[in-house]
Amino acid sequence: MNTRHCCQAATRARDNVRQPASRLRRGGKNAGWIVPSATLALLPKCPACVAAYVALATGIGISLPTATYLRAMLVVLCVASLVFITASRLRRLIARRVSQH
Repeated sequence: MNTRHCCQAATRARDNVRQPASRLRRGGKNAGWIVPSATLALLPKCPACVAAYVALATGIGISLPTATYLRAMLVVLCVASLVFITASRLRRLIARRVSQH
């Protein structure tokens, strides 16, 4: 006995059709790559410069050891986010390739 109704079958058929990505969604995906990459590229290597940037941006002064830890945390956070984005894109790509065959 078929428990699906005719409207459910039509809905399921439409679910398989791939919709084009909206401009906002594509922009969000690109920002996911651009923000951590730009942060890594523009992050100064000198802890004194990190402390100066924090002071300029927030008006709060931090010590050099704190700036060193802050820089290390930013590097780890940016690299982790780039690895996560890469892994999720690769997972989607592999799933798409497997479903095509």
